[in-house]
Amino acid sequence: MTPRNRPYEISRRRFIQGVSLAALAAAACGRGAQPGQPQTPAGAAPSPVFSEPATQLSGDLRLLMWSHFVPQHDAWFDDFAKEWGEQVGVNVIVDHIDVTTIPARISSEVGAGEGHDLIQFIATLSQFEPSVHPMNDLMDEANGRFGKQLPLCQKSSFNPTTNNYYAYAPAWSPDPGDYRKSLWEKVDLPEGPSTWEELLEGGGRIFSEQKIQMGLGLSQELDSNMYARALLWSYGGSVQDESEKVTLMSDDTIAAVEYAKELFEAAMTQEVFAWNPASNNEGLISGQLSYILNSISAWRTAQETIPDIAKDIFFVPALEGPKAQLAAQHVMYNWIAPKFSTNFDAAQEFLLHYTANLPRVTYESKMYDFPGYPDQVPQLNGWLDQDPFAIEGDDPTKLQPLKTALEWSTNLGHPGPASPAIGEINGTFVLPNMLARVARGEQEAEQSVEQAHQECEQIFAKWRQEGLVGGA
Repeated sequence: MTPRNRPYEISRRRFIQGVSLAALAAAACGRGAQPGQPQTPAGAAPSPVFSEPATQLSGDLRLLMWSHFVPQHDAWFDDFAKEWGEQVGVNVIVDHIDVTTIPARISSEVGAGEGHDLIQFIATLSQFEPSVHPMNDLMDEANGRFGKQLPLCQKSSFNPTTNNYYAYAPAWSPDPGDYRKSLWEKVDLPEGPSTWEELLEGGGRIFSEQKIQMGLGLSQELDSNMYARALLWSYGGSVQDESEKVTLMSDDTIAAVEYAKELFEAAMTQEVFAWNPASNNEGLISGQLSYILNSISAWRTAQETIPDIAKDIFFVPALEGPKAQLAAQHVMYNWIAPKFSTNFDAAQEFLLHYTANLPRVTYESKMYDFPGYPDQVPQLNGWLDQDPFAIEGDDPTKLQPLKTALEWSTNLGHPGPASPAIGEINGTFVLPNMLARVARGEQEAEQSVEQAHQECEQIFAKWRQEGLVGGA
């Protein structure tokens, strides 16, 4: 038995000897789909792969995860994890909680020195690096088995200062623009906005002429963070440079903040200052928003609840700004194993099994989860060309804009790494707060940027003192 108090190396030879394919028949595949319900073509669900562990496993494996925005995923995953546990002699326990409560839960468990063996979050967890097992051995094994990991995922789980993988990032989700086609057709943009300028002009007209506002949050929540970063990068600004030096205070950042104020005044209401991560989804589904920056989950929900709205929702890539066309990934899966984990061996083996089954992960998330190891899911482009879950009367090709997602998606911390400092800046909402102060009229743009820059400097200095961030 491998000692529990140190990482262990998994034998690739033993893995190869143990891999086998198990056939799985989808019981419902032959049923006729009802109008307005997702259609699942026969045989579309990929068959599972079973990875036999390289060492004897036992005991409990406690998993803590977010409640996925596509509920089908969690129903599948819970059975998937428990079935693997039964095959290898591990009792797998899966707990799902609201995504907004996970960072606080991690802090609580780390403080108590006990809790879950493996924790999944949808953004970088670099701020917890001192409290987790390094995933370096696991990464070596995964790269050997599954091919090259996307740089987007690598930069979101690796600290170049310590040379440690503080997390394992096998999957991610793009962050396109979701727009209501019927509303944008009336302002002469039937294909939706392609630039930040078109967003301002078209969104402003929709708000004034059709009384439908836009849904870009200015609150302390995940989607507001994504909006702030996409806007900042598109204008040429950034929190840091490649060497991890804080660079937020710049003319480019000031211009982005001034734009955010103009957009708010032209196309939004005070509601966006108090949003939670579900607010823009709910607003789009209810027909109250013209455009949001989000994943495809709101549209998937509308397929089941309000099909007519779903048929009117389409997607555009990241908007082009004066300097760039970039968006942060909407979701970046970070799996961490706290140092108190009593079953790190099983945690690593499960993550390898999960990665071997990325085709099923992508399918059961209805194309919400993209693979961090793209060679594992050769079916992805085909699914994006013809959506397996299209409802009757909807355009099955509307996910095609996501085929170019890697061209316009980048990691938190761009152009540098997602360090513990970047993790804390993200977790304390420095950037959306910077935009909100100006949009509310509390500060001028330059004053707000200077305040945010100083906050970033303090955070970086703290982590540098701990030897976890570079850049003098």
